[in-house]
Amino acid sequence: MRLATLHTAKGPRAVLAREEDYVDLHDADPNLPPRVKSILADYERYRPAIAAVSNAPASGSLRSAVFLPPIPDPGKILCIGLNYRDHALEGGKAIPTEPVLFGKFANALIAHEQAIRLPRVSQKVDYEAELVVVIGRRGRYISEARAMEYVGGYTIGHDVSARDWQFRGEEKQWMIGKTFDTFAPTGPYLVTADELTDPHHLQVQLRLNGQTMQNSNTREFIFTVPQLLAYVSQVLTLEPGDLIFTGTPPGVGAARKPPVFLKPGDVTEVEIERLGVLRNTVEAESI
Repeated sequence: MRLATLHTAKGPRAVLAREEDYVDLHDADPNLPPRVKSILADYERYRPAIAAVSNAPASGSLRSAVFLPPIPDPGKILCIGLNYRDHALEGGKAIPTEPVLFGKFANALIAHEQAIRLPRVSQKVDYEAELVVVIGRRGRYISEARAMEYVGGYTIGHDVSARDWQFRGEEKQWMIGKTFDTFAPTGPYLVTADELTDPHHLQVQLRLNGQTMQNSNTREFIFTVPQLLAYVSQVLTLEPGDLIFTGTPPGVGAARKPPVFLKPGDVTEVEIERLGVLRNTVEAESI
C-alpha cells in the first residue's frame, strides 16, 4: 500500500494514495488511526480495513495536496554512511567493515515540494539520494534472520550535507554537517513492506535541475537492511516510525571535478524505483 501524510483542514492525516487522488483513512473508517506511524505499529490489524476503503470516494486530489513527511514525528533518524561500494570507491575510502552511523534531528525533516534552505554559514551544501527504511515494530537485539519482520515500509530520503561543517577540523563531525534545518527531505509516499518485499534491487537516482547526478542500485549496498537492523538494535531499541537512511550512491557534488554544490533556485529530484519522486526546490536562508 502507498501511504502518505497530508496537511488538511483537520490537521495531519494519514491517507491512502491512489493514482491521482487519495482517501483520508480516518474519515473513511473512524477505526483507522489518523497517523501513519500508528498504522505501521499494528499494520496486520489495520491492513484489511485499509483494503476495504481502497475504492472509497476520493477525499481530494494528490495534485493539489500539501504533503508532510510520511512520518512527521519519528523518534529517531539514523543514517548510514558509506554504504554503497561504488560510492566508497568514488571517495577513495576503504570498504567499511562495520556500518558507519550518524544521526539527524527532527528539525531537519521537510516534505515533498518544500524548500531546502541553504544556511548562510555554509558554502558547500551537497545532495545525497537515499532509500529510507521505516521501522514498523518495536525491537531490540533483532536477528538478521527476522529483521525484515520489523520493517514497516520504505520511503525516499535526501541526506542534504554541509560538507564544510561535516569535514571541519581533524575530528570530522558528520552529524553537525547533516542536521541543519531542512536537511532531511522525505516522501512523498511510504510503500509498505508487504508490497515492496525486496529493497536490495532498486534503482536510485538524483537529478539536479533535470541533469542526472546519481544513478546506482541498492544491490551495491555493503550492508543489507537485515544487517543494519541487527547491528543498530544491539545499541538501541527500534520503535515504530523510526527512520534509517541507508546511504547514498556515487555522484555526490563534493566528489566531482570541479565540485558541484547546491545554490538558490536549484531543483532536486530523488527517484527510487517503485517509490516515486521526491522533489524539492533550493533557496537561501532568510534569517
